[in-house]
Amino acid sequence: MNWYLKCFKQYADFSGRAGRTEFWMFFVINKILIFLALMIDHVVGTSSPDNLYGVFSVLYLLAVFIPALAVRVRRLHDVGESGWMLLIGVIPVIGTIWLFVLYITKGHSGTNKWGPNPKEEMTLA
Repeated sequence: MNWYLKCFKQYADFSGRAGRTEFWMFFVINKILIFLALMIDHVVGTSSPDNLYGVFSVLYLLAVFIPALAVRVRRLHDVGESGWMLLIGVIPVIGTIWLFVLYITKGHSGTNKWGPNPKEEMTLA
């Protein structure tokens, strides 16, 4: 949960780097919370049969949009890519697969142009 909260502490921080653990822990916890918000919408009755999303899930998705975007950009920085590489995701199938490959790739060791390795910062703290 600390990784998830770390992303909210860096709410709109698009600089620096995010390691694989930070990115994937945020991703997994985010998916769980989206599922819970959808379930709450279903139980409370704020979602309709025509629309999967309700009030709670939409509010949650709006709240997490910027931190999710920021952690993705920082993850791309960790593997040596620009945050603009996110735009490759608009290419159907191939773009999504390429982003997935970048997200699972080990980050550059040492310092790159976006900052020091997040793993090395963790061991120093």
